[in-house]
Amino acid sequence: MSNSRSRVVLITGASSGIGQACAELLGAKGHVVYGTSRRPSPDGEHYKMLEMDVTRDDSVQRAVEAVLAREGRIDVVVNNAGFVMAGAVEDVSIEEARQQLDTNFFGVLRVCKAVLPSMRACRSGLIINISSMGGAAGLPFQGLYSASKFALEGLTESLRQEVAPFGIEATLVQPGDVRTRVRENRVRARESGPGSAYRELFTKVLKTVEAEEGEGIAPQAVARKVLSLTEKRRVRVRYTVGHLSQRVALMAKTLLPSRTFEQLVMSIYGLSRR
Repeated sequence: MSNSRSRVVLITGASSGIGQACAELLGAKGHVVYGTSRRPSPDGEHYKMLEMDVTRDDSVQRAVEAVLAREGRIDVVVNNAGFVMAGAVEDVSIEEARQQLDTNFFGVLRVCKAVLPSMRACRSGLIINISSMGGAAGLPFQGLYSASKFALEGLTESLRQEVAPFGIEATLVQPGDVRTRVRENRVRARESGPGSAYRELFTKVLKTVEAEEGEGIAPQAVARKVLSLTEKRRVRVRYTVGHLSQRVALMAKTLLPSRTFEQLVMSIYGLSRR
């Protein structure tokens, strides 16, 4: 894509957090931005909001068609909509697991399938999938969230190879802890209450998780990375964004023996083997 013109950008999950920060920054930089949400907030100063429920095919298709009808093209998609399911893997019901994957993984797939025909016709486009450092390393008591992001990582690796001949780029952004409303919006597995065998460990880990989230980077830092990617002709497979300590810890996975890295992660959350 040329760097000289403004892009038409579609951002999912733009009512708060990373998505809203991306909409505000890209809109302020002159791009034509459409944010989406299941319950859309009012339009921002530099962007418009549309209704989109990424778990429904018809809702995704309507929003994409509305942007195409108004602008004639979609240059950039930022797949950001998602939520965090917390709880031991044993405590997460199959229904809850489906809900996690339906939003975080199948939601991205729905949006990609909806926008790719127009991008292929234009022989141009950029898909930015917001993953997580939890999509590169499994996190205790966030197993289904990590699973959804691991799946997204594999999908994106395959997708970028398939669409490259059409002039389309796809990439991943892996934020570490970000100061958003994730704590308020986190969904706890129904079986993670007082009757759970993991209750004490879960409470201990969640306390550490929330403390780290409170000291995470601002969502605007992720938005700046997204903005920089819209200005590149070619993008790498993935980009990490976060505190240096978290980025170094993630790099350790490729350098350390797997059991050593696992023990490192467990120690961060106050867990140990018997």
